[in-house]
Amino acid sequence: MEDESWTMVQKNGNQFVVNDQPFYVNGFNTYWLMVFAVDESTRGKVTELFKQASSVGLTVCRTWAFNDGQWHALQKKPAVYDENVFKALDFVVSEAKRFKIRLILSLTNNWDAYGGKPQYVKWGKEAGLNVTDDDDFFSHPTLKSYYKSHVKTLLNRVNTITNVIYKDDPTIFAWELINEARCPSDPSGNKLQEWIEEMAVCVKTIDPKHLVEIGVEGYYGPSTPNKVKYNPNDYAQHEGTDFIRNHQVLGVDFASVHVYADAWISQSEADAYIAFTKSWMQSHIDDAERYLKMPVIFSEFGLSTKDPGYNTSFRNNLMSTVYNTLLDSARKGGSGGGSLVWQLFPDGTEYMDDGYALILSKSPSTSDIISRHSTRLSLFNSLCKWKCHWGCKKKHHIDELNYHDEL
Repeated sequence: MEDESWTMVQKNGNQFVVNDQPFYVNGFNTYWLMVFAVDESTRGKVTELFKQASSVGLTVCRTWAFNDGQWHALQKKPAVYDENVFKALDFVVSEAKRFKIRLILSLTNNWDAYGGKPQYVKWGKEAGLNVTDDDDFFSHPTLKSYYKSHVKTLLNRVNTITNVIYKDDPTIFAWELINEARCPSDPSGNKLQEWIEEMAVCVKTIDPKHLVEIGVEGYYGPSTPNKVKYNPNDYAQHEGTDFIRNHQVLGVDFASVHVYADAWISQSEADAYIAFTKSWMQSHIDDAERYLKMPVIFSEFGLSTKDPGYNTSFRNNLMSTVYNTLLDSARKGGSGGGSLVWQLFPDGTEYMDDGYALILSKSPSTSDIISRHSTRLSLFNSLCKWKCHWGCKKKHHIDELNYHDEL
């Protein structure tokens, strides 16, 4: 029998809901799942990963639904697809459902890993277009048509394993327009803003059922000069992104923010990492409540083991900071919708590690922190029907949560 609780994630004001119940997210990133699913020899790692993630209560995974013109390319050339790789993505979606994990699927990359923006520009050059800068991806009509064609193909794909069309599949939590969009060639933010406006509507026109987010890192830009002090560094405000303005676009349902204190702030200021993480997150939660009236997901956060002086307890401290900031928001029915750690790996994939890989079996203390956070969020998720807004069982449960905090 079909699982009745497996329905689309929706949004009610500044909260995610499933079947009118609150849905706070504890999740993770593993970007390479589709590519691993192509080969029989590595496909099992996808299953292994979802199994491990679900054992600590993780409910959402963010992964790439693109691979443009690279090894194991999904899109070999504009609108030319490798069916084998598409079947691998079908497998990822069907396995996610099996383990009750929902997916945020990203549609392309700002960076050249897996093709992304630079590959689209390369295709444009090969087609004789007058494109000189990678940021032409955001403005050239032909390149925009390539991207829209990919969106249309993906959203209308019929999964060969489940027979469900992607745009009808509740396993998919949301579509992400582009990972870490930046457009430094236009620091005013207008070029990227117009692209977001066009593409959010493009996705929603094909698929009005699913939630849509942009995929930006959360930098404050020219429209909010009073906010740039929250940015991690000076260059952030010149990257052509503009957090509040970007998210006031028709068709964008929730905000995305990345949190990388160790990559953004000078290594010599490690003491400042925790303070920055708190203020960066709180500022975006406040904005999402006050100006955007939508949930916000901290869709990438982590700490690299390659940082000078790295130790596990510092990583655990950083993760607890992220989780506690979100719990504080959830207690108030605020906009903090959840977080996705960068990044979860199964055993035997260490050779892919960028420094941020988290292997649960090798990190028991971190695994415990994740598990405890999942348990707390599941309490919130089971509190009551959303319309009650914490009215009925709130007191008892919140007291219980506060008690757990002291353990």
